Amino acid sequence: MRTLVVVSNPKDWPFGIPGVEVLGAKAYLTEQVYLEGRSTKVFNLCRSYRYQSMGYYVSLLASARGHRPVPSISTIQDMKAAEIVRVRSDELDEIVQRSLGHIISDTFVLSIYFGRNVARRYERMCSRLFSLFHAPFLRAHFSRQKDDQKWQLQRVAPISAGEIPPHHLDFVVKAATEYFAARRFSPARVSAAPAYDLAILHDPEEEEPPSNERAIRKFAKAARAFGMEPKIVDRDEYARLGEYDALFIRETTNVNHHTYRFARRAQAEGLVVVDDPESIVKCTNKIYLAELMLRHGIRIPKTLVVPRDGVERIAAEIGFPCVLKQPDSAFSQGVVKAESEAALEEETEKLFAKSELIIAQAFMPTEFDWRIGVFDGQPLWAARYHMAPAHWQIVRNVAGGPSRSGRVEAMAIDAVPRHVVRTGVRAARLIGDGLYGVDLKQIGRRVYLVEVNDNPSIDVGYEDKHLGDELYQSIMRVFAKRLDAIHAPRAG
Repeated sequence: MRTLVVVSNPKDWPFGIPGVEVLGAKAYLTEQVYLEGRSTKVFNLCRSYRYQSMGYYVSLLASARGHRPVPSISTIQDMKAAEIVRVRSDELDEIVQRSLGHIISDTFVLSIYFGRNVARRYERMCSRLFSLFHAPFLRAHFSRQKDDQKWQLQRVAPISAGEIPPHHLDFVVKAATEYFAARRFSPARVSAAPAYDLAILHDPEEEEPPSNERAIRKFAKAARAFGMEPKIVDRDEYARLGEYDALFIRETTNVNHHTYRFARRAQAEGLVVVDDPESIVKCTNKIYLAELMLRHGIRIPKTLVVPRDGVERIAAEIGFPCVLKQPDSAFSQGVVKAESEAALEEETEKLFAKSELIIAQAFMPTEFDWRIGVFDGQPLWAARYHMAPAHWQIVRNVAGGPSRSGRVEAMAIDAVPRHVVRTGVRAARLIGDGLYGVDLKQIGRRVYLVEVNDNPSIDVGYEDKHLGDELYQSIMRVFAKRLDAIHAPRAG
């Protein structure tokens, strides 16, 4: 991975760092040699990022060239937007109050060099700010509020290389050298440097993650086989997304969640992203799925979408037992069965506390649900998800205790009835070309769609039982294909 440091004037960066090429903004913007080269990171240290300045165009055109600018245009805009700075201040409130509690004056200015400060007591706060506003050199301005005496972040601005105080230079050289010498920028990798950087968003503390730790390792191994360097990242990597070429989300997604913000940011930065934000919106809302499938003639269990004043329709039109669903339910949570009028009243009251609309469906008992895994519009894997022991769902959630799942029986796509696979692929393509797990019920010759899941479960020993490593390789092959399509050399 080639690393460029772009400054307004090369004299502003009077020290050398191994493996880093320093050049002026004019050279980067105009010289042919910098127009190509997809595996390039550009650290923009120009004096100004104001609109249509040289610094602004360095980040803007780096993105157009398929390079990875730091800061990105979205980060530059974030620093200028007072409302975004206020939101970030709220996110940092605890660490800000703790870090600045000893300050006597009512204002404080913090200089941040690659996430560090000359005073070690501020390094944790610097690291968080660097994550949120990912620019090499930053200056954060804080003030103490008169009403509650709490500190608040007022604004964040970049520092150009030429503005670094002389007594900070030695520290800046050390911070920059250590940052660029980190694994992802190491010159030792140049001879066999991967073509692309892949961020895998994963939370090892999540109770029901879509992939277990062994599966994450297999994804990483498969990524390397296709010329990608994987890095497991957490939610603090949000502002650094522009440094990557692709994002693979392996956390449970939801619209009102950081996973959706990651997907939106990655898409805006031009990354290949799975799950894409449109798929998250569509798949996490069962009301949308019901409407979409009905409109395209795909069978679903008899379904009603009801507001609070429409509950009486459920007993009259669906009958008992019936299944009630919160629109954004996942992993069988927010899905209940009502077997009587009393249960219906009790369960709908709970669901309406979270949503103004709920879903009621006819109960269709089966021994197992089919799961067809689809990526890029093609079926990749298949499994039977058997019901949890002594339960009517594939996952049995117990309040205050561990969940219990039914047996997962992975099998070859060719071993699944063709009309089941065909229905799964057709339903997935109505959502998009992302990675989906399509759940279906088969009753006789008829196939009914249960749901289309973005972010489907892929665990070692379960979904991969039949395909083994080939499942992970098939998914990474699509990432590589899409990245090559984006970064292919332009004709002419």
